[in-house]
Amino acid sequence: MSTPTNAPPKQPELSILYRDEHLIAINKPSGLLVHRSPIDRHETRFAIQLLRDQIGQRVYPVHRLDKPTSGILLFALNSDTARAVNESWQAGNVSKHYVALVRGYFDTPCLVDHPLRYQPDKHGDAPGSSQPLQSAQTMFNPLARIELPEAVDRYPTSRYSLVHCRPITGRKHQLRRHLKHLHHPIIGDPKYGKSVHNHFFADRFGANRLLLAATELQLRHPITDAPLIISAPISGRFATTINALNWHTSLPSNWREANNATG
Repeated sequence: MSTPTNAPPKQPELSILYRDEHLIAINKPSGLLVHRSPIDRHETRFAIQLLRDQIGQRVYPVHRLDKPTSGILLFALNSDTARAVNESWQAGNVSKHYVALVRGYFDTPCLVDHPLRYQPDKHGDAPGSSQPLQSAQTMFNPLARIELPEAVDRYPTSRYSLVHCRPITGRKHQLRRHLKHLHHPIIGDPKYGKSVHNHFFADRFGANRLLLAATELQLRHPITDAPLIISAPISGRFATTINALNWHTSLPSNWREANNATG
């Protein structure tokens, strides 16, 4: 007869998108913090810790994703590489690509040049009232759109779009705030979105998360200087929703759902 133990349940492994002796990238699931933060004092799972335990060595984050955002999260495997990637990031030499599902018809590509003021978190950040406006630019391109015969809000039908987002700068919540500025808030966004649409997607599609995913990074390798492109498939409830709306063919093939992905 086996003896029960008090060992904690084994955590599911993170999906590794790219790895060499200098860098490693994962497909972060929605709901996972990058590192310990006062934003969520009760959280016990962090991407840094999980990845370190999974590969058996220390990792160095070179950027961050919001907890509800899924997709590519890049780490360095030593401090020198981390420093080199951070310098490239700060110089604007990294191209970042995201996909968002938003409210309304997003008809034409546009460059949004709308400064943003730093917003402090509820816990941990210093007050931001005296912070100056920071320049912020994002390119948006529509991928697909649909009109559903559902009176979700005050109209008899409801319109939604799938949008490719490419931030040029990297301000806090930049994509979420710029899309709100355009009156196209991201579905599932409790801070900048509209609750009736969030509830509709949660009830109809089971999409009870922020429908925003980081799908591609383009950069020069910090050691070899060779071009490096890392792509991540949209997964989990976001992918299920895209498929239900018949939008999967609107995405590049390397951004489409992986069979065993979660998040």
